[in-house]
Amino acid sequence: MQITGVIPFEQTIFLWQSMVIAAVLIVVSMAIALWSAPSAKQTLTAQAMDISVDAPVVQVHKPDRPGEWLEYSPLITLIVVALGGGWLVREFATKDPILAISNLNTYNLLFLMVGALLHWRPRNFLNAVAKAVPATTGVLIQFPLYGGIATIMTTAKGAGGLTVADQISHAFVALTTHSTFPVAMGIYSAVLGFFIPSGGGKWIIEAPYVMQAANDLKVHLGWAVQVYNTAEALPNLINPFWMLPLLGVLGLKARDIVGFTCLQLIAHLPIVLFLLWLLAGTLTYMPPVVPG
Repeated sequence: MQITGVIPFEQTIFLWQSMVIAAVLIVVSMAIALWSAPSAKQTLTAQAMDISVDAPVVQVHKPDRPGEWLEYSPLITLIVVALGGGWLVREFATKDPILAISNLNTYNLLFLMVGALLHWRPRNFLNAVAKAVPATTGVLIQFPLYGGIATIMTTAKGAGGLTVADQISHAFVALTTHSTFPVAMGIYSAVLGFFIPSGGGKWIIEAPYVMQAANDLKVHLGWAVQVYNTAEALPNLINPFWMLPLLGVLGLKARDIVGFTCLQLIAHLPIVLFLLWLLAGTLTYMPPVVPG
């Protein structure tokens, strides 16, 4: 509050500059979708893609390539379970057990670690999850790991008592100026979004440093919020949330459509960064207004 004061919607999502970006991206997205859609001759049917409503039969194969060795070795399982188990031990040691297990994240991690350990080899565990929930296997396994990365970013401290996120933020801020701030922070937000797909969670941690930098560099505070939000959403083009029901309804795998979503990201990235930089020049810095 002391850094930014109260920023009304009129200075963020309801700015005409925000409306321009939204309108441009809608048109670009539709154009890319139309241009990249397969023609009638190239369209694949469910039969052509060997998609069946029958329960999948999962067969375990031995590795036939050197790169597949880790999939059939318990080494990765033991490392991940050791890290997750260490955190669980600390969680139950420092909190009331009932309170600890009532946390949904703790509950999910506990069963994820137990499942991985019982299956012993990563490939066995992946096959079991794929058999149970074939359309969303990758998402169910990846997102708890994303949560772990988010915790490391926001709680692990290094030199000077700063968290990893703090140090990254300060490094980017030190390299920016008034004119380069929108592009630099846009790139930073987009890159971080690849590893921690939680805009709200990141913003709680990053906001004080990002907004303080905006104040120091005399950047419009509402636009600084929009820069962060707009760029942070770019990585979501690869794994949009609407993909989950689509995969389940159509019986597809993520790899069947990720090429189309990556194409959206490739086209949107330079356009978004350019617009964030260009439109920043149309806004004037206003000092924070802190209500009395």
